[in-house]
Amino acid sequence: MAGKEIVDKLSIYIPQKRLEEKPVERLMKLGKRRDRSVNYLVVEAILEYVAREENEN
Repeated sequence: MAGKEIVDKLSIYIPQKRLEEKPVERLMKLGKRRDRSVNYLVVEAILEYVAREENEN
């Protein structure tokens, strides 16, 4: 099996039942307040989550 290529893009699926929480709209609003892009906020959240999970083990 060939090795997987690392890409610089990420697409996130939001389950239908979570759409009512308006995650994209909330991220856009927060990004505007903090002068950051939605992408920046998402990557930061992912990195914080991974670091937290890695430290638990």
